[in-house]
Amino acid sequence: MTRGVWKGPFVHPSLLKKVDKLKDKGKKQPIKTWSRNSTIIPEFVGHSFLIHNGRSFIPITISEEMVGHKLGEFSPTRKFSGHTPADKKAAAEGGSAPKAAPGAAPKAAPGAAPKAAPGAAAPAKGKEDAKK
Repeated sequence: MTRGVWKGPFVHPSLLKKVDKLKDKGKKQPIKTWSRNSTIIPEFVGHSFLIHNGRSFIPITISEEMVGHKLGEFSPTRKFSGHTPADKKAAAEGGSAPKAAPGAAPKAAPGAAPKAAPGAAAPAKGKEDAKK
């Protein structure tokens, strides 16, 4: 459910005070904030913020395209480690097929004769087997 239009965008009051002070002084120093849920408003354009991601502060300079979004959208909280080289190799080979379950029997080579089931009777020896 979206926020009511009559309420307007949420911006933390202390954040607004800090931006107003910097505008009055004409300084362009970064504003440190923990308020990730504050909406970016047009007054923030051109200012730089240090947005907390739970561990460190990520420097962000606000542009016009960011207006209407939340500050937290530009400060990722999770580290993307990428894909491992083994995953890349499997994808290059067309390996989107699922791997065999643990403990499953290995696949036989294509064109190989099927193996007899365990406990099944052994095939009768013919003339060809006797020559060997």
